[in-house]
Amino acid sequence: MENIYLLMIVALAILAVADLVVGVSNDAVNFLNSAIGSKAISFRTIMIIASLGIFFGAVFSSGMMEVARKGIFIPGQFMFSEIMIIFMAVMITDILLLDFFNTLGMPTSTTVSIVFELLGAAVAMALIKIGASDTETFADLGNYINSDKALMIISGILLSVVIAFSVGAIVQFISRLVFSFQYEKKIKHFGSIFGGIALSAITYFIIMKGLKGTPYYGDLKSILEGNELMIIGGSFVFWTLFSLLFQSVFKKNILTFVIAMGTFGLALAFAGNDLVNFIGVPMAAYHSYEAWSVSGVPADSFSMEVLSKKVPTEPVLLFIAGGVMVLTLWFSKKARSVTETELGLARQDEGQEKFNPNLLSRSIVRFSTRVSEGAAKVLPASTLTFIDKQFTKPALTKEMKKEDAPVFDMIRASVNLMIAGVLISIATSMKLPLSTTYVTFMVAMGTSLADRAWGRESAVYRVAGVFNVIGGWFFTAFSAFIAASIMAYIIYMGGATAVAILLFFAIVLLVRNYISYKKKSSTTREADSMKRAESSSIQGVIQESADNIAAVASRSNKIFTDAITGLSKEDLTLLKKSKKGTNKLATEVEEMRDNIFYFIKNLDESSVGASNFYITALGYLQDMSQSLEFIGKASYKHVNNNHRKLKFNQTRELLELQQEMQNLFSSIHNAFTNRDFDAIETILQNKDQITGRVTEKVQKQIARTRTEESSPKNTSLYFSLLMETKDLTAAVMNLMELYSNEYDSRIPAAEVTTDAE
Repeated sequence: MENIYLLMIVALAILAVADLVVGVSNDAVNFLNSAIGSKAISFRTIMIIASLGIFFGAVFSSGMMEVARKGIFIPGQFMFSEIMIIFMAVMITDILLLDFFNTLGMPTSTTVSIVFELLGAAVAMALIKIGASDTETFADLGNYINSDKALMIISGILLSVVIAFSVGAIVQFISRLVFSFQYEKKIKHFGSIFGGIALSAITYFIIMKGLKGTPYYGDLKSILEGNELMIIGGSFVFWTLFSLLFQSVFKKNILTFVIAMGTFGLALAFAGNDLVNFIGVPMAAYHSYEAWSVSGVPADSFSMEVLSKKVPTEPVLLFIAGGVMVLTLWFSKKARSVTETELGLARQDEGQEKFNPNLLSRSIVRFSTRVSEGAAKVLPASTLTFIDKQFTKPALTKEMKKEDAPVFDMIRASVNLMIAGVLISIATSMKLPLSTTYVTFMVAMGTSLADRAWGRESAVYRVAGVFNVIGGWFFTAFSAFIAASIMAYIIYMGGATAVAILLFFAIVLLVRNYISYKKKSSTTREADSMKRAESSSIQGVIQESADNIAAVASRSNKIFTDAITGLSKEDLTLLKKSKKGTNKLATEVEEMRDNIFYFIKNLDESSVGASNFYITALGYLQDMSQSLEFIGKASYKHVNNNHRKLKFNQTRELLELQQEMQNLFSSIHNAFTNRDFDAIETILQNKDQITGRVTEKVQKQIARTRTEESSPKNTSLYFSLLMETKDLTAAVMNLMELYSNEYDSRIPAAEVTTDAE
């Protein structure tokens, strides 16, 4: 029997390493986003600074381990065999849940997951014990759960959402009032003061406060306690002078140093606060095994009262954990992909929005707009003028329009890091497992709101995104509680066999997700993907649009072919493939239409005429995507609903039409790929021929409908496909005529004269 528990300890150790990997992949978003978004320092430097912060934070995180031992349940109420079931259920659930969110690219809270997993598994085990008892009832559940501590932790996590958002918004609003968006000049005068405040906060709360609860605090306790004001004052003077020298001697912006220091501090706070989420449970299981193995008492009779005592964490294990976290940060691709959600919601300028608006986001934006309008009527005009001046954004430049341009400026990045680091460090010093994800995300959202990043053009999407992420957190809590409860019950019923099966299942899922993610992330941009126009001259736009037309022709060919072939063979796989291709094409066209504003702003004064060409071409591309979308959806719906198969003549005529369209799209692709623009005239000559074929097939179907027995669904679908193909052809030919006319107008007069002669 002892060997079974030893194997469980080994399994928990392996799960701890895996949990560190998936946990860091999820939480890297918390301390990397501000530095990455502002591009104040290089990515390599960011990684080095964050690695140092993580390593030192892991070493200083010993005090937080108590949460896993006695923070959620009362250990003395459980026997060793029962506590091992709880710990095993928690770790298996945690690693699967975090990997699931990482694969989706959505940040979730490791703190919320571990707290509710411990709560769920402990409640399940307690109910099993109560059910087996003749004297206990459901009312005795409170004897097993540390309800006061659990409630304090949960309420602290939820309260952090409001506090982080509010504090972030207030501090960012004040900072922007002082510095404005044109902060380069003012930072020379007030930068030393701002740097002194920011660096003092980071130093005191992250370095000083972060030491509490660690084995090293005892040596410094006499120096730190009672001298807080002196330390804060001395730190402010030191960092203010440092900031002044940094800007005057090195001629560097102090915000760069603040961001670097803040990244280090936030990474340190993350590791100090969140390491318990990854290795706290295995450490508690190891100490439980140590105590039981020397007791000589059977596993189902040995009380785990020992976990109520404070047990120091072995420094060696903390060093190993820190090393694993650092390696994960450098080599995990998922750690970098999760950052996209927060950066997208926090970016200063408009762009392609990831989330769709909903009723709640529309209502909140509408209410906020009315409140803002009401406040504007109350405040003095001079005050409003001053505020608007400070919040006036600089005009877009070519550098700001680049895809790799900063998402927000260094003022906001500094505030994000300073406020998040302070709040997390305060919670860590109080031994509260505050969610770093909640805090950093909500601080970033608060500063975005205060910075007017959520304008009328984007607010409804950004608010919807925030609610989606917060909803995901609540889903995490609910699913963690339920899943851990079920896992605990399965392990209790199945014993060692159930543990082995669940571990095998977990390994299979992790490997499957890893392979799927690697395949997805390694897929390079398709050769026929559409590209946004970036040229500032009409000649450049013509060349770029030619590439897009070639790409659309190739993809339209495949989409149309898959739809007709799938319909004729009743192949749902092909039809799904066609629908997926259509959706992607429509999305890319929509993205290009959203980019029209920036495209026009980027044009040279002498090339404004290119905008008309570009907008008209996009209109025809949209017409094509809509026709293809209808063809794909109608075909899929017909087959998916198991309607009667098309008749032989209908299928044959559609396949003939498919061949016609294949030839058309292939000719267009070759002409535009090879820049053989003279071939456009030949393509245009086929317009009447294809349109005539479609009309001919319509007449044949009318005759068949009147004389032959046929399915109403088939007839309706067939007519719809013919009419939509006719519209598709018209859009394609309009696009060809547009390009032909524009190309002819670009030919120099001398060439025309020579040709005439």
